[in-house]
Amino acid sequence: MSDTIESLKDAEKEAMEAENQPRSVREHRGNITGGLILIGIGTIFLLSQFTGWYIQNWWALFIFIPAILKLNEVWQRYQADGRLTHETRGSLFGGILLGMVGSFFLFSISWNLFWPLVLILLGAGALLNGRS
Repeated sequence: MSDTIESLKDAEKEAMEAENQPRSVREHRGNITGGLILIGIGTIFLLSQFTGWYIQNWWALFIFIPAILKLNEVWQRYQADGRLTHETRGSLFGGILLGMVGSFFLFSISWNLFWPLVLILLGAGALLNGRS
């Protein structure tokens, strides 16, 4: 009896250690993602200074920051869990939606295309959530 209790305690310790390890990896990857985002935005601004190439709606680039962070979170959770959970799917569609909004502002795309794309995105989300 005590052997099974000890083995259960050991298994619980291993599970707790496994949960703690990806968190530090996630924080490290989040720092890398944030750094890459800042480097990308700085590069775009630097190119506009040297080449005269100019983005009219440059402020829309800042909409992509939370979108990329959400998509990075989805990727990290997918790698940790090995599947798309309900939370992961919500973050995925949130990141895609923010990316769409940023793209519409950045490239001055007509908003007439936005609602059909949102309906397609919602339909894809319903299909994935129904699959579980």
